[in-house]
Amino acid sequence: MGIAWVFPGQGSQKVGMAAGVLELPGGRQRFAQASAQLGRDLLAICAGEAEGDLADLNDTRNTQPALFVVESLLVDALHAQGRQPDLVAGHSLGELVALYAAGVFDAATGLELVQSRSTLMAASGGGAMTAVMGFERSELEQLVAATEGVVIANDNSSAQVVLSGTPEAVAEVSGALTCKRAIPLAVSGAFHSPCMAEAADAFARQLEAVPFAEARVPVLSNTDPTPETRGEALKARLRQQMTTGVRWRETMQRCQAEGIDTTVEIGPGSVLSGLFKRSCPGFTTAQIAGTADLGL
Repeated sequence: MGIAWVFPGQGSQKVGMAAGVLELPGGRQRFAQASAQLGRDLLAICAGEAEGDLADLNDTRNTQPALFVVESLLVDALHAQGRQPDLVAGHSLGELVALYAAGVFDAATGLELVQSRSTLMAASGGGAMTAVMGFERSELEQLVAATEGVVIANDNSSAQVVLSGTPEAVAEVSGALTCKRAIPLAVSGAFHSPCMAEAADAFARQLEAVPFAEARVPVLSNTDPTPETRGEALKARLRQQMTTGVRWRETMQRCQAEGIDTTVEIGPGSVLSGLFKRSCPGFTTAQIAGTADLGL
């Protein structure tokens, strides 16, 4: 049986999350590098101590770089301990950390990509996203297919998805769907939908100039949750990620098919661990969010 490292994306961030990684080797240096690149104090933002424009950790232009820095430092610490997974996967932003963990690019490149991705996504406003829980999948799929301007952005599990698209279309589907709960999300745009086409095109142009190495371990991508190690194939998958859904339900199924029985969630929170516990009976889950979890 095997181990998968999984990396959470937006929604897992929390004020104070940097404290658990700051004293790791290279911790302060990576935050300093990120702050210099962003033009603002990312460490103060993570601590909830920043002021002025772009001071909110929940602004996607801060959330994505902050999560990348925290999660990449934890990856470095695990590698320093000689640990290696059999598979890696990340949810949305987490896919870039998974690629870093697999050795596809270095931390500086990853941070540049994350900064560009977050800036482009923030600029593509005007859409909406709503999480729905406890529904009949056939009814959901029929409603989405019959409604222009809405897609399933995050297929998280058999009982939880996130809809994305125009505010009117998202409200129409979530209002018509028989479900336990429908919760509008506080986001600035319709992420993982065709509404991100312009941002995705700009990001794809940047990706063209970035070399992707062969992955040291197989990566399950959001757009295609089958094991892949070829750098160019992983780049092609990432190129499509902004406009297509996060196929996490299928990612969990693929982990089972590949003989994985343990997942280690690397980063703040336990959202992905919870999905695995509910969807994959018998799986062992663990979370690594800081030095205490690393035994340091």
